[in-house]
Amino acid sequence: MQPTDRMNDTPIDVPRGLTNVIVAETQLSDVRGLEGFYNYRQYSAVDLARTRSLEDVWQLLLDGALPTPLERAAFANEIASYAALDPALDPVLAIAAAASPKADPLAGLRLVLTAEGARVGSLALYDQAPDARRAALVALASKVPTVVAALARLSAGEHPVAPAPHLGFVANYLYMLHGVEAPPEHVAALSAYLVAAIDHGFNASTFTARVIASTGADAASCLVGALGSLSGPLHGGAPSRALDTLDAIGTPENIDAYITAQVLAGSRIMGFGHPVYRTEDPRSALLKQVALGFGGPRVGFAVQVEERIPVLLEQLKPGRELHTNLEWYAAIVMELCGIGRHLFTPTFAVARVLGYTANIMEQAADGKIIRPSARYVGPPAPQPVPAVMR
Repeated sequence: MQPTDRMNDTPIDVPRGLTNVIVAETQLSDVRGLEGFYNYRQYSAVDLARTRSLEDVWQLLLDGALPTPLERAAFANEIASYAALDPALDPVLAIAAAASPKADPLAGLRLVLTAEGARVGSLALYDQAPDARRAALVALASKVPTVVAALARLSAGEHPVAPAPHLGFVANYLYMLHGVEAPPEHVAALSAYLVAAIDHGFNASTFTARVIASTGADAASCLVGALGSLSGPLHGGAPSRALDTLDAIGTPENIDAYITAQVLAGSRIMGFGHPVYRTEDPRSALLKQVALGFGGPRVGFAVQVEERIPVLLEQLKPGRELHTNLEWYAAIVMELCGIGRHLFTPTFAVARVLGYTANIMEQAADGKIIRPSARYVGPPAPQPVPAVMR
């Protein structure tokens, strides 16, 4: 698709949900749904999740190349310098923590990021040079795990734990959540998940971030708007519901009855199906192996359910395929790492925010506002405005 600024007044009909509509060009990531493959720049995202740290992949997306040892160390120092929260945010954290048990799990994070943007005087991207945009975005995104962990602890009646500069991004997140350094196997497992989740094409929340960035708005507005999109149960709000499915089934002998009832009722089975993949979700395959590395009855039960669904579908809906998506084994992995269900979506956000930063940078450099049209289908206009009844 060649970009053009030429005005065209001819409406173009597109599928609902913009399915398969190319709205921009990107060098960041691609999802090949028919192949069950996705990449970050020129590398397989799954290979990166198996072999590289979250910081390395974030640098790859931001800067276009995997870092050298010196670049890695400099970026680690940059993240560490931004990770701590200013004491001026303490009252906002208290308000957010008090409200979070009753609200959207990302509401507190959005509130604190909005306050931080206001505190530092976040400038419009339109008015910033690329280096300043990058610094503003990295500064905010580096604080996300600190905010999530602080809100979780405050909501539980515990004191927040300050970030430890000697720990890596993932290890630090688990440390700030639990107050103790996590076992290496937990860090490795969560790192694989977070790298696999950092970006995934033009998903709803990434597209939201890019729409806001196209207006020239400030970094905080772009991230907060994207997080609002991520909170929806059809997007990032699904991981905890995957465990709810396992709980609802309960035992292996109930698998057939539960799945049959869901399929016949036309209900969605959370953790299964994806709008892009028509084969196995490579993220699910990766995290299944991570989960199997832990072992245990919870993992075994999840595998039983996964393996039984295709058999039942072939009986009930011949020709229909349904594969696990990212959320199914992501939920298992997070649970095994000691992360509570109420933190599943915020933990997803810890990763996806990093992807947003690269997408925001790319979109801000484009300079073209995203402004689609809609077909009006309301009452014919204009009609006389009725007189006010006395």
